[in-house]
Amino acid sequence: MVAILLLTLMSIIGFILIRGSAYFWPLDIYTLTYANSQTGVTAQAFAQIRDESMRAPLIMQSGEQGAIKQRTEEQNWWLSYVVEGRVTLSRELLDPANVLSVSKNPNVAEITLTNGETVLANPLFKTPTQTQRQALSNLQEARVNVDYLQQQIESVRRAHLSPIHEELAEFDRLGVANDAPARVRLTQQFYEHQQTIQQYQQQLAQYTLEVVDAQGNVSVLMLSELEHIDFSNQLNTLGKVWVSVSRIWAFLSDEPKQANTAGGVFPALFGTILMVLLMTLIVTPFGVLAAIYLSEYAPNNLMTAALRIGVSNMAGVPSIVYGVFGLGFFIYAIGGSIDSLFYADKLPSPTFGAPGLFWASLTMALLTLPVVVVATEEGLQRVPSGIRASSYALGATKIETIWYTVLPIASPGIMTGVILAIARAAGEVAPLMLVGAVKFAPTLPVDGEFPFLHLERQFMHLGVFIYDGAFHSQTDSQGSSMMFAACLLLLLCVFGLNLIAINLRARLRKRYTQGA
Repeated sequence: MVAILLLTLMSIIGFILIRGSAYFWPLDIYTLTYANSQTGVTAQAFAQIRDESMRAPLIMQSGEQGAIKQRTEEQNWWLSYVVEGRVTLSRELLDPANVLSVSKNPNVAEITLTNGETVLANPLFKTPTQTQRQALSNLQEARVNVDYLQQQIESVRRAHLSPIHEELAEFDRLGVANDAPARVRLTQQFYEHQQTIQQYQQQLAQYTLEVVDAQGNVSVLMLSELEHIDFSNQLNTLGKVWVSVSRIWAFLSDEPKQANTAGGVFPALFGTILMVLLMTLIVTPFGVLAAIYLSEYAPNNLMTAALRIGVSNMAGVPSIVYGVFGLGFFIYAIGGSIDSLFYADKLPSPTFGAPGLFWASLTMALLTLPVVVVATEEGLQRVPSGIRASSYALGATKIETIWYTVLPIASPGIMTGVILAIARAAGEVAPLMLVGAVKFAPTLPVDGEFPFLHLERQFMHLGVFIYDGAFHSQTDSQGSSMMFAACLLLLLCVFGLNLIAINLRARLRKRYTQGA
């Protein structure tokens, strides 16, 4: 049975790995000649195979070599065509029965934009000083200029416009008149900086990338919208591996796009790790103190037995119940009271009286508290009574015996409880959706603004990200692959956190039980 369970677990992980890796692997781009199922008109389009399913065999003819290729799998082709002047990747599948021929063009590229949109087209580069199209080798120099202009725009917004917005918002809260000299001065400065930004944007608009689809239609993309260009048909296996590595880094460092079906998962990854760390800092001392009381101080009577039964039963309470409790007690009751006492000037806009990182960590600490208490108490009970007697014989008090003798020896058991708590908290979804986790958070809980750690802010979580993204990618294989990649990342996060805790537990066990 153990072997069967291990094989099942490895099969699940392997399935997630295969489906998740498809999100990073560059796919070949084909030129399809197909017949429109409604009009019967023959057309061409660039396409990729985003999904395959075992169905009827399909015969297709290569447009380059005239060879007949027999395939045993039906290919779901995702087309690229012009819609309202923009070349885009269709979300609709082409019926393979309408495909007349298939060929490859090495000049066709997979173009990824900053908003997460994917474009299949033949790119043609133009610079502001040249009316003729330039070679793509000159693209890097132009992108340096584009990056400089974008940095200037962001610098003006961050250094000038953001403070002006904050001061104007404060004037609105205080009821300052529109014709007050201070407001008029700020408004004038705002328009001056806005004109500077418009000048930079006009220079950006001169850098364009023309893209041509399979029908010969030309569309223009802003070079500032360009993320990267991959000529998949020109890449060998090593080149595709390198592109995959770069995409993995972008996946880990970028933010989600296109309704969480493209881009990266950095905010969700950051929020998950931060929430788990805060939860661990909260639950560990309370769990250890509760276990010390039950093991060392509580009398052996009916009340103590009832407490132990209650703690054990708390581990079986559905997690959504903890979420409802956290929403009602922590957020509405405690958070609302904090707002009325310390943030009354900002009401009715809540500060701590709304879901946020701190309440999510506190709720997850309450959810995992029974695990830590039970594991710690078992560790304390394993400490031989002779060690306690030896400590008392040397003149140590009870608290000194517990602090300097019992707890160090029981520390491996404490770490076992922490490991189990981390594993459960990292994968929870239902309670977090009620107490702070959202599908998209505009800002991170940690930034350069005082007090740097903003416990009241909402955050993103990998589990919630996967849950939300699954509903938007049921008919989109690329979004589905992204969800599998996020699942794999969540497993790696849990594994990494557990590995750190297990290593620490092993060191503690070696130090206090083996005398090393």
